[in-house]
Amino acid sequence: MTVEITSAEELRELLGTPTEQAADKERTRLHELDRQWLAASPFCLVATAGADGSCDVSPKGDPPGFALVLDDTTIALPERPGNRRADGYRNILENPHVGLLFMIPGRADTLRINGRARLVRDAPWFAEMTVKGHRPVLAVLVEVEQIFYHCPKSFLRSALWKPETWRPDVLPSRAHLVKELEAPEKDMAELERHYGPDYLKKLYA
Repeated sequence: MTVEITSAEELRELLGTPTEQAADKERTRLHELDRQWLAASPFCLVATAGADGSCDVSPKGDPPGFALVLDDTTIALPERPGNRRADGYRNILENPHVGLLFMIPGRADTLRINGRARLVRDAPWFAEMTVKGHRPVLAVLVEVEQIFYHCPKSFLRSALWKPETWRPDVLPSRAHLVKELEAPEKDMAELERHYGPDYLKKLYA
């Protein structure tokens, strides 16, 4: 039988009380160490929610430092070519609240930033986000409201950064997944070519 938790009081009774350090670690402005982390991070997850409460988490990656720090309370994330679904962007238009989780390969702790976002199609600092000749057509401008570091336990439990645990071939290739789930009419050889070495040539195209 499933036993559901239905109140904050019940949840607190079950999990216990956070330590004073954990409860008080939230900040509202970037510290110099946060700037250094962002300068070293090549990857983050962006969580958004629509007006109806439906959620989306999108991965964003680029050379380290792709998150542009504009001041102590504002950062910007460039758009890069993707599948054009724009699920997260559409959510931001309906609900500006976003959650960002910045990672550094090999580090088990992560930097979390929560704030309010806007979509910007141009600004003087767009040129600073140009990579391999690609100037973004839009950027997500985030006003920082809450920032803190997550402890490393989840990454340590999962052994995420330990190469000896990596099994990229545990599932069929990307091309096989697309053939089975998204485009059964496509030729398998064509899909393998598309998601093969040539795919790297289209990262900014």
